[in-house]
Amino acid sequence: MYPLRLCPDCLHRSARVYRAFLLIFLVFAALRMSAQMPWSSVGPDGGDARSFAAAPSQPDHLFLGTTNSWIYESADGGTSWHRLSKLDSTDDLVVDHIVVDSADSATVYAAAWRLDHPGGGLWISHDGGRLWTQPPGLRGQSVRAFAQAPSNPRVLFAGTLQGVFRSVDAGATWQLISPPGSREIHEVESLAVDPVNPETVYAGTWHLPWKTSNGGKSWRNIKRGVIDDSDVFSIVVDPEKPHVIYASACSGIYKSENAGDLFRKIQGIPSTARRTRVLKQDPAQRSTVYAGTTEGLYKTTDGGKTFHRMTGPDVIVNDVYVDPTHPEHVLLATDRGGVLLSNDGAATFTQANRGFSGRKVEALLVDRDNPARLFAGVVNDKSYGGIFVSDDSGASWKQLADGLDGRDVFVLAQAPNGDILAGTNDGIFALPADGTSWQPRNTIANTLLKTTTETLRGTRVNIEKSVKDKLRVMDGRAYAFDLSSEAWTAATDGGLYTSHDNGATWQGGPVMGVVDYLSVTSHGKMLAAARPDSVVLSQDAGQTWWPMSIPTVLTLIHRIAFSPDGTLWLGAREGVYFSRDKGKTWMWVHRLPLVDVDDLYYDAHLNRVLVSSQGSDFVYAIDPKTLDWKWWQTGYRLTAVRTTHGRLLAASLYDGVLIEPRPAGAELGQR
Repeated sequence: MYPLRLCPDCLHRSARVYRAFLLIFLVFAALRMSAQMPWSSVGPDGGDARSFAAAPSQPDHLFLGTTNSWIYESADGGTSWHRLSKLDSTDDLVVDHIVVDSADSATVYAAAWRLDHPGGGLWISHDGGRLWTQPPGLRGQSVRAFAQAPSNPRVLFAGTLQGVFRSVDAGATWQLISPPGSREIHEVESLAVDPVNPETVYAGTWHLPWKTSNGGKSWRNIKRGVIDDSDVFSIVVDPEKPHVIYASACSGIYKSENAGDLFRKIQGIPSTARRTRVLKQDPAQRSTVYAGTTEGLYKTTDGGKTFHRMTGPDVIVNDVYVDPTHPEHVLLATDRGGVLLSNDGAATFTQANRGFSGRKVEALLVDRDNPARLFAGVVNDKSYGGIFVSDDSGASWKQLADGLDGRDVFVLAQAPNGDILAGTNDGIFALPADGTSWQPRNTIANTLLKTTTETLRGTRVNIEKSVKDKLRVMDGRAYAFDLSSEAWTAATDGGLYTSHDNGATWQGGPVMGVVDYLSVTSHGKMLAAARPDSVVLSQDAGQTWWPMSIPTVLTLIHRIAFSPDGTLWLGAREGVYFSRDKGKTWMWVHRLPLVDVDDLYYDAHLNRVLVSSQGSDFVYAIDPKTLDWKWWQTGYRLTAVRTTHGRLLAASLYDGVLIEPRPAGAELGQR
């Protein structure tokens, strides 16, 4: 047999093909490795919690539904949580209903709807919630209610914006059992099934309650005693006395003692601004019912004759869990505050959010002198939010919001003297290096040039004098700070401001006749500030400003930053640009596979420009000299990226603060 011979050209072609296939393999292998080593959410604990479920024979084994597509799990009765699985690759599923199959605890149902648009569906897991599939019958449906028939676990009901659906094969197939195209039975918010007869179903809609006694062949309105146009959020059928029905609505709580033929409104809960989102009956004491409202938790122990509020009015309750083996053990799923736990029948509550983080973190700061000390600024959480601090690299957090009064925090920065500045939706606040309370730093003290006419040596002359303007208060949104130079600079919705007294007073306002500056950066006495459509430059520490040329292709600028050599970097909708000559010429980092850049930050420890986008789960680190870059896939949508102890740290849209895994999972990029 003769040896196989290849011509040199064939060898070269084969080598090129081999290298191409090797490159493709390495790319996919890196992506798989990144997927296998996701970044970890380290807090701050809390956020929006929506629903509970427990295995029938394991009351300490709980599931928790959220507003960002995640399912959490607890093995200790809700004292602590861990992320179990995500239903969908998107972040907008509101998981309002979780049901553990009463016949098979490994089977779990999760019903969800999408924020801001009609969508959602039903997800089914057969391995305890780790892997999920979607049955086609409800795919894309906004599922607002879900129930399993107590007498037949294979019979399920789902309430959607279209109506009531039923499955008789454990969710494999679905049939609409309310009249198609009905003008009445649609936008179904709540469901309850008779404990003995699965043909009897109660449905609460966004306007009134309905009932069928024959599996949906016919429906009748059960509105006697209910105020017209009432959104019915929750329906409870007493399992021992099925003729006793409780219904909650935006107009209050109702009770029927004749299977819905007539309701009477329960007194004891003030009617003003009380939207009762959920009712839960104590499984041991049927006369005890909990009512979760938008202004706290109420409880009755006498079947609804009297109610007492058990929490403060600031608690918005989405779901209630009562332990069937220990009814004094009560959990609340709340807006902003996460999970609240009681072991004394709701007399007192403590937060039980260890391992659960659904925060939207807009601001992230690593202490310059102590990298283990982290600050996170959150939005949308009112009194439950503000700023959180960790002294152990995110292992634990405490709220540090005294003085912020529920304001949203969009930016954090540290001054050379150790002070921390927070930019909120309502002004600027400072935390002294040794302080525990935030103090307002919002005094605007401008100096005006006033022209007066005076007589000097018999001649009338005009003289300009500096006159202090009337003190004003900065009460708008602060977008960005630069505190690295002698003059502190703030970019706000009212313009650009500088301070020469550590924020005690500020001078400035509109620049070039416009406001809404989003970003500011300094290099010595040189300052640059950006609006969505322009950049201005100052070479005298902000005393005077001049327009800077920018690429004509830019349509939306988000962030700018100087690197130590004076190069100005710009993150925009079209990607990353840089200029080494104060804007005379610009270059595009054309190899970077990222556009719509939301955050761009020069990190002195890495000597890299860190780049991220809220529309992507990738982080890029650009070498400012060679323009080579590394990338990480985080698995989460991001708002900012920083470093601590040599590891990347990120703020996310829905999942709190994230930290990269060990060992570092960066990949080189040269595209």
